[in-house]
Amino acid sequence: MGFMDKLFGSSKEYPPLNKDDAAAQKLNALRQPVEKLVAEIKDPLEIIPGHESAFFFIGKPPKKFGVAWVEKDGKIVNFKSLVEEKGLSMISLEKLSDQLKQIYIQHQEEPRFSTTIGDRQVVVTPSETLKSDIKKVIEDTVG
Repeated sequence: MGFMDKLFGSSKEYPPLNKDDAAAQKLNALRQPVEKLVAEIKDPLEIIPGHESAFFFIGKPPKKFGVAWVEKDGKIVNFKSLVEEKGLSMISLEKLSDQLKQIYIQHQEEPRFSTTIGDRQVVVTPSETLKSDIKKVIEDTVG
């Protein structure tokens, strides 16, 4: 969210995430790795929290974005690490990215909230179906 976004109003405002909400509790359970990832990334973030992981859309989905996630053991995974660790080809990576784009588009009407992590304002989408769809596509691609 840059200065121009704020100036021209192109960023959306979402209601604050209640600290007692299940999504807030899921984020809190993964607090350390989530805070680490949020601190490392300067682009806008949207987080889809789960019980064992939290998925991040980085940038401006569905047009230009990246994806990362935090696993329950605190490990941070992204496209680069999938290539390095799993030997994922660029074709597989592009297919995964296209599938994630379609999933994001299908779930654009899901309720979204805002919260602060560290000193950053982030969007939280507490959708179990979105989380499940993301997880399934990643597992199907990565194996």
